[in-house]
Amino acid sequence: MKLTDLAALPLTYSEVGATAGPLPDGYHHVRESAVIGHGRARFEEASDRVMRWGMLRGAGAGVTATTEVAAVGSEVLVRLGPVQVPCRVVYVLDEPDHRGFAYGTLPGHAETGEELFAVRYDPQTQAVHAEVTAFSRHGTWWSRLAGPVTALVQRVVTKRYLTAV
Repeated sequence: MKLTDLAALPLTYSEVGATAGPLPDGYHHVRESAVIGHGRARFEEASDRVMRWGMLRGAGAGVTATTEVAAVGSEVLVRLGPVQVPCRVVYVLDEPDHRGFAYGTLPGHAETGEELFAVRYDPQTQAVHAEVTAFSRHGTWWSRLAGPVTALVQRVVTKRYLTAV
C-alpha cells in the first residue's frame, strides 16, 4: 500500500470523532494517561512532539505521513514490524491546555476504530499528562483469530505511547 492510495479510501467506521466524548458501544475501549512532567514548557514540548507523530515514532512505529504536522485530513501509514496500518486524521485538538489529534482506520487496517493522542496541562498542579483514548474492534478474520495477541500488543503499545513524548 502506498501513501498516495489513501486519499480515495473511506474510513472503516461511522462514529467519527467519538474519541472526543463518550466512546461508542460495541468496541473495545482504551483510556490511559500518565504524568510526563510539569510546567508550561514541558507541555509545549510534548505538544509539539505529539503533533509531529512523536507518540507513534517514540513507541517504535515507523510513520510516513502526507504532512509533517498532524492536520485534519492527513493520511498516515504506520508500520509496526511488518504490518502497515493506514489511517486518516479526523480531528485536531488545539486548546491552550489540551493538544493532540485523533485518527481513524482506513481499509487495510486490521482493526476498525479511532485513536486520540494528546497531552493535557493542568494549570492547578502544573502537571503534564500524556493521554491515549481509543475504541476499536477487529476488522479482519486474522485479527479476530489473533485476538488475545492483538489485545496484548495494544496494551504494550499504548504504554509506550504514553512514555514516548
